[in-house]
Amino acid sequence: MKLKLKLKICGLKYPENIVDIAKLQPDYLGFIFFPKSKRYFDGKIPNISDNIKKTGVFVNANIEFVLEKVRKYNLNAIQLHGNESPKYCTDLQHAVDYLKSDKGNLFQVIKVFSVGNDFESYILNDYEDVCDYFLFDTKGKERGGNGITFNWKLLDNYPSKKSYFLSGGIGLDTVEDIKDFFRSDASKYCYALDVNSMFEDKPGFKNIEDLKLFIKDLKI
Repeated sequence: MKLKLKLKICGLKYPENIVDIAKLQPDYLGFIFFPKSKRYFDGKIPNISDNIKKTGVFVNANIEFVLEKVRKYNLNAIQLHGNESPKYCTDLQHAVDYLKSDKGNLFQVIKVFSVGNDFESYILNDYEDVCDYFLFDTKGKERGGNGITFNWKLLDNYPSKKSYFLSGGIGLDTVEDIKDFFRSDASKYCYALDVNSMFEDKPGFKNIEDLKLFIKDLKI
């Protein structure tokens, strides 16, 4: 079973580890610009392939702060992991419209929604036109990186046609569950898998061999 999926590896912190991870050729690498995170990034991103989208992860950040990081790190995508309103997303889109990535493409804006058993999918409606992708993560104590998988059956009645990232507790022990998920209708608009804490030796430092095995097992 070959999954036609993009892969995002998030929460990178250490330059030497970033270089090794980039050799796996993921589609996205995520850098967290949330000071309260134990994976907070404030270093220098090594030279990596232009085919990898450098993604900045922000939580309720001032738009000027976002733009500062976009310019400093030449980011290709912005992931909003807080309670950002549709108006915030619109204002951000306008602010970065004039900024182009290396390939001349507009930035991608990814809006995150934390999913628990009380998740109400109608909240997606107001974000349909103000972001490029949704990302569904597990509602937990931390703003991501909780290592917990939410009930993917909650996506059975996904009310949108917007492509989304699937996140939350994805690791080697969920490979068979992922394969099952992609046999269901709920996966129709799943664009990418987003992995983080389940592949860490310590916060911000990813285990290369485990990631290689994950990619091989899923044939991404």
